Amino acid sequence: MTQVRSSDRLSPAEAADVLALAAAADETDGVHPLSEDGVLGLRGADRAHLLAYEGGSLAGYAYLRDESGELVVHPDHRRRGHGTALLTAAGPGAKRFWAHGDDPAARAFAERAGFARARVLWQMRRRLAGLPEVALPDGVRVRTFVPGADDEAWLGVNARAFAHHPEQGRWTADDLRLRLAEPWFDPAGFLLAVDPADDRLLGFHWTKVHPAEGREPALGEIYVLGVDPGGHRRGLGAALSVAGLRYLAGLGLSDVLLYVDESSTAAVALYRRLGFEIHSTDVMYSR
Repeated sequence: MTQVRSSDRLSPAEAADVLALAAAADETDGVHPLSEDGVLGLRGADRAHLLAYEGGSLAGYAYLRDESGELVVHPDHRRRGHGTALLTAAGPGAKRFWAHGDDPAARAFAERAGFARARVLWQMRRRLAGLPEVALPDGVRVRTFVPGADDEAWLGVNARAFAHHPEQGRWTADDLRLRLAEPWFDPAGFLLAVDPADDRLLGFHWTKVHPAEGREPALGEIYVLGVDPGGHRRGLGAALSVAGLRYLAGLGLSDVLLYVDESSTAAVALYRRLGFEIHSTDVMYSR
């Protein structure tokens, strides 16, 4: 029988159990069930954590942040009602859950629970060989991010660039601080496009490196790419993209990935022009 416990903060032992559960699901399904925000949120208190237990073992986990979250059931405990118990514990009303990998079983579970496909997130990839030449617009120079000094300006541009994005545009100083403290963060790969006259931030390309894991080689990522709509310079998005890709290529990486909403037609068109192709799909289900 499922027992679900709700908490606004996990203990270190509980967080470790959730990570172990997620790793088991990753091993079985071939895709990690928690996003970066989901993993980072295991250490915070900005969401509701739901833990489903069976016989003293953690059988499932879900979280909600602003009525949006993720849900995963351990492979050894599936088809026993734990996913349904977690949804019930999440409460009635509008809810949104991500399913990573567009798995048919996840789709069937969502539909049975009254959820419908609402958003599609693509992971796109390309080789880092043969990068195009794209010059920076006139009156723009590129420098690296300075933690502490550039935080406020970056948060402002990020909010304006992603004003209509349900997650990225709402990043707070705490969201930024968490990522700046991560072991993978390297300011050398956080490129800022500025106006040389006053150092005003015009856009940015924050890159990330995923270390090699198992048979998967190290990968670069266009982590966040944005241009301030109030200071837009024609071609800046493409130029910043290529500047970051050249930085990643210079580290000896052979491939790069990015995530983009299927509905972001301008961004998808830019990435296709730069040679990116769809690699995998994540789906948000909404009720």
